[in-house]
Amino acid sequence: MASIGEVQSGIALANQKASESLGALQQAHSQLEEAQNSLTRVTEGSAQGDVNDAVNQLQHAISSLSEVQNQVRSAIDTAEGISQRL
Repeated sequence: MASIGEVQSGIALANQKASESLGALQQAHSQLEEAQNSLTRVTEGSAQGDVNDAVNQLQHAISSLSEVQNQVRSAIDTAEGISQRL
């Protein structure tokens, strides 16, 4: 069985990795917003229904990434609480 210090170190490492992932998720979020804005701008006035579908799909992806970011932050907070109680 791992010692308290080993468990705390493991939690700290997990939180570090999770925190690093937040940066990548934020970058992906920003890139998707830019893609959506670009698509909206260049297809303005288009009568093609697929345009709206593509824009909506990008918006869904952006929203999903926001949810993932919130879940990662929540996991970090929960893990920190576990570590503090040890």
